[in-house]
Amino acid sequence: MHLDGKTAIITGAGRGIGMEVAYLLAKEGAIVTVNDPGLGRGGEDEGETPAEEVVAQIRADGGTAEANTHSVADYTATGRMIQKMVDDHGKIDIIVNSAGLLRERMIWNMTEEDFDMVINVHLKGHWNMCHHAIKHMRGAGGGRIVNFSSDAFKGSVGQCNYSAAKAGIIGLTRSIAKETSRYGITANAICPSADTRMTINDAVIANRARKLADGLISQEEFDRASRARGPEYIAPMVGYLCTDAAWDVNGHVFHVERNRIHSYYYGEERKALHIGGDGMFTMDDLLRDIPSTIMSEAPRVAAPYEKAG
Repeated sequence: MHLDGKTAIITGAGRGIGMEVAYLLAKEGAIVTVNDPGLGRGGEDEGETPAEEVVAQIRADGGTAEANTHSVADYTATGRMIQKMVDDHGKIDIIVNSAGLLRERMIWNMTEEDFDMVINVHLKGHWNMCHHAIKHMRGAGGGRIVNFSSDAFKGSVGQCNYSAAKAGIIGLTRSIAKETSRYGITANAICPSADTRMTINDAVIANRARKLADGLISQEEFDRASRARGPEYIAPMVGYLCTDAAWDVNGHVFHVERNRIHSYYYGEERKALHIGGDGMFTMDDLLRDIPSTIMSEAPRVAAPYEKAG
C-alpha cells in the first residue's frame, strides 16, 4: 500500500470525485476523514448524510475512516477538524480539497450571495484547510496538499464566481508551494474533467455546444468532453501526488480526465513587444504594432462581436 499509515482529510468526499479519492486513499492504507455537509449542488440542505455512507463503505472494505459534516467555509470548524485528526492520530499528512458548489448566473443576474457563497466554499474553504493544516505539517517536516481547481479558471460563461474562485485556487496553490517547500510540504492543483452532479446538466451541455459553434473549442475537445467520464479516473493522480515519491512535484497544475493527463504552465509568456532603451510606448505605437505582434494568431477567448450594418 502506497499510503500506509498516512492521515488524510478529503473535503467534499461524500459524492463524486472526493468520494472516489477517499475510497482510493483508504484502500492505499491512509486513515481518512471524509468531510461533507451533505448539501445540494447549489448549497441547499437536502437532508442527506453522504459522509457517513462513504465511511461505512470504507470500513466495510477494511479501511479506517470517520465522518465530518462541517462546512469548509467555516474557519473555526476547519481548524477543529484538523486538530481532531492530530489529537487522534498524532499528525496530518494529506489534505485534499475537493468541496464545492455552483451558483450559475450571468454576471448581470448574479446576486452578491451567489458570488460570496461560491468564493467562500471554494477559495476561502481551500485557504481555511491549508492554513490550519500547514501549521502542523511544518513542525512534522512534511505534508501533501492537493487542491481542486478547474479549467474554468480560463473563464466560463455563467460562472464568473466559480471561475474567479478556481483561478484564485491556482494562485493560492502556487503561493503555498513557494512558501512551504523548505518544510517538505508540496501543494499541487488539479483541473478535473469528470461526470458528476456538479458538472453535468442541460445548461453545461448547451454551453459546450455554444463554445463549439463560436470556435472557442475544437471538435476534438467537444467530442472528448462529451464522452462518459467517471470521477474514478481522477483519483489515481490525486493518490500519486500524495505519495512520498512525489516529493519533488510542487506548485504544478494538472488537467486530469479519462485516459488523459496534461500539465499547465500558468502564466507563460506568449509573445512580446519591445521598445529600445528607456523608451515609452505611445498609443500610436500600440495602435500600429499590437495587431501584428502580441495579438497575431492569439487564441480566441470570446466570440467576436459583429457590428450591425
